[in-house]
Amino acid sequence: MRVKICGFTRPQDVRDALDAGTDALGLNLARGPRRIGLDQAVALSALIPPLVQSVLLFVDADEESILAAAAATRCGAVQLHGDESPELASRLRRRLPVIKAFRIGSAADLDRVRGYPADAYLLDAAVAGAHGGTGTAWDHGLLAGRDLGAPVILAGGLRPGNVAAAIAAVRPWAVDTASGVESAPAIKDAELMRSFVRAARQA
Repeated sequence: MRVKICGFTRPQDVRDALDAGTDALGLNLARGPRRIGLDQAVALSALIPPLVQSVLLFVDADEESILAAAAATRCGAVQLHGDESPELASRLRRRLPVIKAFRIGSAADLDRVRGYPADAYLLDAAVAGAHGGTGTAWDHGLLAGRDLGAPVILAGGLRPGNVAAAIAAVRPWAVDTASGVESAPAIKDAELMRSFVRAARQA
């Protein structure tokens, strides 16, 4: 099971995540308490070694800004959390992998996922006024029997104590967490990260 942890703001948290065996680390260039600037993203991404992927998060950024940030950080993929058009995603995919985040609150929300041009779909909880990272869970049972046409990254309220059950219920390609491994907003907890990775791998 692949594990992605999002919202890094401090070098030590990046090192602790790597020690825990995290497969991908998300750096938020969009908004919210875990938002960082490009200079900070460049510095943090420099700590991420080969074979571990860095992922840049954006909300409705323009193509030029996304590609410039991707080049500066040498990221492995970009994650789109806004209302980005399929045309933009298709153009970006010529340059690097694209993860598209969708906010799921009902079965109808899943209907608009399939067919969007992305290399993976990150499914998070639908929370009014938020684009992710809220720590809110959603009904994973909505995924039962659905083939969305691309790998699914399961997110939304995942913590060390519930990630194994979520994996057993959904069988996603990967899992993602941010607040579920924090001691405070934007402050990662080394032991929680180790526990999360261990629980996901043992599921």
